[in-house]
Amino acid sequence: MRCSCKECGTYMVQAESDHLGCVCPDCGYRCTDCLGTNTVVPRDQLKNLAFDPRFSPESLAASFEEPAEDDWFEDGGYER
Repeated sequence: MRCSCKECGTYMVQAESDHLGCVCPDCGYRCTDCLGTNTVVPRDQLKNLAFDPRFSPESLAASFEEPAEDDWFEDGGYER
C-alpha cells in the first residue's frame, strides 16, 4: 500500500524491513495507517455486534433486495 506523508505530503512507499508500514523518503516519517494495524476489535465489542440491528438477518437480506418501483425517479436513479 502507498500513501502520502502526514508530515510533508511526499508520496510514501511500504518499508521493506521487519517494521511494517510506510516510510517517507524525504523526512523519514513512518506510519501503519494503511495497513489497518492497531484496529483490532476487543472480544466484548465483537460479541456485542451479534446484537446490533444492522447485522440482523432481516437487515442484511434487505440490502440485497431490488428497490420498489416507487423508489425510482424517471431518469432511473434512486430517491435521495
